[in-house]
Amino acid sequence: MLDWSEPATPALTPAARKPQMTKAPTLPADSTGLGEIERGGARVSVDDKRMINCRADVNQLLPLKYRWAWEKYLAGCNNHWMPTEVSTQADIALWKSRDGLTEDERRAIKRNLGFFAASESLVANNIVLAIYRHLTNPECRQYLLRQAFEEAVHTHTFQYIVESLGLDEGELFNMYREVPSITDKAAWALKHTQSLDDADFKTGTPATDQAFLRDLVAFYVVFEGMWFYTGFAQILSLGRRNKMVGIAEQYQYILRDESIHLNFGIDVINQIKVENPYLWNKAFQDEVRGMLKDAAELEAAYGRDTMPRGFLGLNAALCESYMHFIANRRCAQLGLAPVFKETENPFPWMSEAMDLKKEKNFFETRVIEYQNGGALSWE
Repeated sequence: MLDWSEPATPALTPAARKPQMTKAPTLPADSTGLGEIERGGARVSVDDKRMINCRADVNQLLPLKYRWAWEKYLAGCNNHWMPTEVSTQADIALWKSRDGLTEDERRAIKRNLGFFAASESLVANNIVLAIYRHLTNPECRQYLLRQAFEEAVHTHTFQYIVESLGLDEGELFNMYREVPSITDKAAWALKHTQSLDDADFKTGTPATDQAFLRDLVAFYVVFEGMWFYTGFAQILSLGRRNKMVGIAEQYQYILRDESIHLNFGIDVINQIKVENPYLWNKAFQDEVRGMLKDAAELEAAYGRDTMPRGFLGLNAALCESYMHFIANRRCAQLGLAPVFKETENPFPWMSEAMDLKKEKNFFETRVIEYQNGGALSWE
């Protein structure tokens, strides 16, 4: 049975619990896995493996050191789905109906799709172009390959929704350039990866290691762990009122994917902290807390933009409270003090949305079947 809860720090082996480095490494290792083969080289031991700046051969998956990473890879595979397997016929009829949705509901849906359509691509680019290069552990890289595919599925989902509803493709996929509240979030995220976009960037010094850690916080904790949640709440709230139920079901599957992405990112960050305690100093902790606070304020502005008047059961003020709750929760998962005063979760039903077994069995709601290898034409 899959566990969609959000554990704090993963259970660590004795070797992993022990800080393995108290100062910065002097020589960064080849992290590509494409370096020259060391003929007759010694076999890799578990203690040789590290999250960053690893001296072990990154091509050797076994022996596993971080079993939690492998288990998340397996959980992602077990959660496999495709957007075309969810019927959207009722959503199409509702969208085309003159009185089916209010203008406020339509605005929220379109802004939602506009933000997510670009965001999933930004996350995928960061995984492939930055994180995979510098995370020097093969079991973590195995999960990243799975996550990259899931980001492609999510982008496919928004394309499928836009096409199904007959929306203006240019408007939706260009919103990150045209809608200020969406542009501000995308620009914030890109700011935290500008250095990693440098082909000559390498980890191995306190400054570059912290730049990489900052990137992990920006994309896993903020982008996937905070900014996606307002959109999830908006669409799932409509689904709870029997509106846009097909899209709401697709968002449920995306939310389940993102919960694993978030937990993986938190585990990676916490493991890097254990192995490189010199990075997690007071100044950097304050910087991370500032990042989470700024991110919550940007998300509050996005909530006001998408819901200027709100609709039944949901408004911008509730979404801002929810973001304060989420920000404090992310701080706790990283071992940081909260950035906002204690706030109750205004949407307790969101945690239930991650467990589809409470409402339906995914494999009983498919509208098409997978093709197997024998059914495909390879010519």
